[in-house]
Amino acid sequence: MGGSERTVVWFRRDLRIDDNPALAAAARDGAVLPVFIWCPAEEGRFYPGRCSRWWLKESLAHLARSLEALGCPLVLIRAQSTLAALLQCVDSIGATRVVYNHLYDPISLVRDDKIKNELLGLGISMQSFNGDLLYEPWQVYDENGLAFTTFNMYWEKCMKLHIEISSSLAPWRLVPVSGIENICSSSIDDLGLESSKDEESSNALLSRAWSPGWRNAEKTLEDFVSHGLLDYSKDGMKVAGTTTSLLSPYLHYGEVSVRKVYQLVRMQQIKWENEGKSGAGESVNLFLLSIGLREYSRYLCFNFPFTHERSLLGNLKHYPWRADEDRFKSWRQGMTGYPLVDAGMRELWATGWTHNRIRVIVSSFAVKFLLIPWTWGMKYFWDVLLDADIESDILGWQYITGCLPDGHELGRLDNPEVQGQKYDPDGEYVRTWIPELARMPGEWIHHPWDAPSSILEVAGVELGFNYPMPIVELHTARECLDDAISTMWQLDTAEKLAELDGEES
Repeated sequence: MGGSERTVVWFRRDLRIDDNPALAAAARDGAVLPVFIWCPAEEGRFYPGRCSRWWLKESLAHLARSLEALGCPLVLIRAQSTLAALLQCVDSIGATRVVYNHLYDPISLVRDDKIKNELLGLGISMQSFNGDLLYEPWQVYDENGLAFTTFNMYWEKCMKLHIEISSSLAPWRLVPVSGIENICSSSIDDLGLESSKDEESSNALLSRAWSPGWRNAEKTLEDFVSHGLLDYSKDGMKVAGTTTSLLSPYLHYGEVSVRKVYQLVRMQQIKWENEGKSGAGESVNLFLLSIGLREYSRYLCFNFPFTHERSLLGNLKHYPWRADEDRFKSWRQGMTGYPLVDAGMRELWATGWTHNRIRVIVSSFAVKFLLIPWTWGMKYFWDVLLDADIESDILGWQYITGCLPDGHELGRLDNPEVQGQKYDPDGEYVRTWIPELARMPGEWIHHPWDAPSSILEVAGVELGFNYPMPIVELHTARECLDDAISTMWQLDTAEKLAELDGEES
């Protein structure tokens, strides 16, 4: 911290003090200006939803208190242009350098490239770091230098590479710059992350279940490694109760580094192996697989930046999606008549959260049963999820739809009744989120349409009145999916024949 550099630290989705390479580099070289810029106009159709914005607001407040304790206030700016806001910061304090940690989503990739070129052209040094991944996307390619398009091959290659797990030490104090008073800063409320009184009242419920902020992230990680990791392979697929790490929103906003997650998990694995605990390896490998999928989501977006708009494979070019607003609404509201699907969608709307297995089930239902365009579902998840993450969202929906070489088969149709019996055998999850079915016996709760009228009467269920009949029957969904696939290939063949005729003429 003996240098004379005056550095702008541009925070984005790296809202932590510990293991923040951009902040650590700036702190070593002199005085720093930590800044967060909120520019809604640049978010476009990926403007964050209510729950995600609530988390961001709380996390920023937590970060601001931490930076203040280190001697350096966090400057918040609401801007029409991120570039203009950064230039204002540079000019106000006489900065010669801007540092930041990498992002990989399609919007940030374009924005960062533009800002970097502009600032370099003005003689401002730009330095960026890996603060989000174990492996940078440009570090992992096949023997021909091409990007992997299947997860298993990608992750197998990653596991053969050296992992840099040494973390950047948190600074114990920061030297503030002069000239901050010349910056048009905002209060956290002025950022407008909560846009109405209705949002504020709804968000009050979120604070009962979640505690954003980097210190809370570290506590959540430590609790999971100590108490949840060992049984992760056994409990991780249960959709009722708290059976996952609950780290995804913290990881999204960078409140904990993935390097730290990896390091703690591996250290715990070594400890268990020395103690001779069985099952530890399976749980650790399964959890690290989820970390690998997060890495892969960034990898795909970086190497194939069009994937937020169209499938990685070209096989769905002629797929006859049903742009049916009524069906889409029924799915969003949890009124499809399939209890497990409806429970998942109601939990998602009420809390901004649901188990990953439920996310798979409801998204598969949308694209396979209802033939709703996968981009509609992806955008809805982005709008409502507490841990909304563009890259993970893209990977999940493309995987389910059959847009990836190793994704679900295009013709795969999972029966929600069978999935309910597998993942919610007692009906506990369904009863929690669908009060209309609270008194249904477990034998019938995942297929109430088959229950005898006497059972329905005792349970107080009137199908078609207080709970809907299935929006589409299984055999009909099967026929429609097969027809859609057949139509897709017919159109694809016709296009290829037309292209051949054009070449011959």
